[in-house]
Amino acid sequence: MIDWSGIHSVFLDMDGTLLDLHFDNHFWLTHVPQRYAEQRGLSHEAAREELAPRYDKVAGTMNWYCVDYWSRELQLDIARLKEEVSHLIAVHPHVVDFLAALRGTGKRVVLVTNAHHKSLALKMERTRLSGYFDAVVCAHDIGVPKEHPEFWHKLQAVEAFAPQSTLLVDDSLPVLRSARDYGIAHLLAVYRPDTRLPDKDVGDFAAIRDFRDILP
Repeated sequence: MIDWSGIHSVFLDMDGTLLDLHFDNHFWLTHVPQRYAEQRGLSHEAAREELAPRYDKVAGTMNWYCVDYWSRELQLDIARLKEEVSHLIAVHPHVVDFLAALRGTGKRVVLVTNAHHKSLALKMERTRLSGYFDAVVCAHDIGVPKEHPEFWHKLQAVEAFAPQSTLLVDDSLPVLRSARDYGIAHLLAVYRPDTRLPDKDVGDFAAIRDFRDILP
């Protein structure tokens, strides 16, 4: 699936790609509505119905990924709530094998994530994956999310890369499309970002079931 001889930079997404998206789905669709309902004296279902349009309003923007934004908006300590269910944070199968194999190839391996610094810190603490990366780039430092075409231009200033020899693995189709529009030549989607859900439609992108599919 991948001709590794032509790859110099490997950009890896975190949530849904290296880590099971079940944590995030459970957090936003179950845990936050539960705490929101408790705070306001609502039923769980009423809380979900109230939160859904607020989620939709900022989807794909920096605010969607911002722990501080949601803490202000919902009057909840989002960072603390994430810690309450942090036992659900899990690494996808064969990710560690893949990252360990990459370390021996001389490729530059970069975690490129939209996650807020507080979420990133919690997940790296739980998974101990940080040592496998040459660099970690957070979209909050760039100023725009990966879905935005400008992200890849701005990324060049902090992590110079040649698009034609770069591989991006990401579970988000809008992100993959923006990377393709920028000219990144090697793109892979993920069939099952959340292991508790069925395969997702990956459109016209090649995709992996797990990282054994592209083990160097």
